[in-house]
Amino acid sequence: MRRFSSMAGTEQIEYLVIGDPVAHSRSPQMQNAAFEFYGMGSPYGKLRVDPAKIGEFAEYARTRLKGVNLTVPHKQVILPFVDELSPGAAACRSVNTLKIEKNRIFGFSTDGAGISGAVRENFGLELEDLHVVMLGAGGAATAIAFETAARHSASLTIANRTLEKARDLAGRVGSFAPGFALEVCALDDRETLGRALSRADLLIQVTSLGLKETDPAPMDLELLELNPKLRVFDAVYRETPLLRAARALGLPAADGREMLIWQGAASFEIWTGKPAPIEAMRAGFGRSG
Repeated sequence: MRRFSSMAGTEQIEYLVIGDPVAHSRSPQMQNAAFEFYGMGSPYGKLRVDPAKIGEFAEYARTRLKGVNLTVPHKQVILPFVDELSPGAAACRSVNTLKIEKNRIFGFSTDGAGISGAVRENFGLELEDLHVVMLGAGGAATAIAFETAARHSASLTIANRTLEKARDLAGRVGSFAPGFALEVCALDDRETLGRALSRADLLIQVTSLGLKETDPAPMDLELLELNPKLRVFDAVYRETPLLRAARALGLPAADGREMLIWQGAASFEIWTGKPAPIEAMRAGFGRSG
């Protein structure tokens, strides 16, 4: 307990984003801008938590915190320590937001709201009727997959390094939305992925590749040439090899900042019951850390 308290910083910290890694996160600048908008100070910090210590962290959070955001790799490993899940989080079995009240932990998933807001802000589109290709099958990808089904996208292709994980996700989404058009493939399956991309309206990259400057691209970038109408969204909020390649081809492309802002706005409203000040949060995102 003391170790987490010391690592989290001052007594004024009541909200945290946790991950491993987490140093890159801009959630504190963004969320503190929202709290400051309402005259509530700057109570939000960030903390690296080893996945093996997630149970210990949950016990710390019960008595010391009011809210938590979770990023890679904690969105699913936290589930055994959550007392109650929202319907959306229960459906997708992924949590990126915790609210703590009276020593009880309530889990929510706002990544779906994040991708819907990002697609709207960046491309002027809604997910309805879009053919979507998604790279990745982790916690954020899970929430996004369920969001595409709930928003009645035309189809979803899930490409993942581990094919079995993609199949498992597709099976859960298919049970949630019978009749939803789903396909899976491996990231290195050029034939299947290329066919999906050639008819896609939107490519969503939600693997962790791109967080580091030295990370390789998550797919064969030559496949982007198959569709001049493709929009490319990378959930990493920096210039990645995928985004550079897309922009070189003249494809509409966007990084993950709007997704972070809109999922963070939903988290802020869950914690405080106040309307999220989107423009203040957008300005806060640009602050130096």
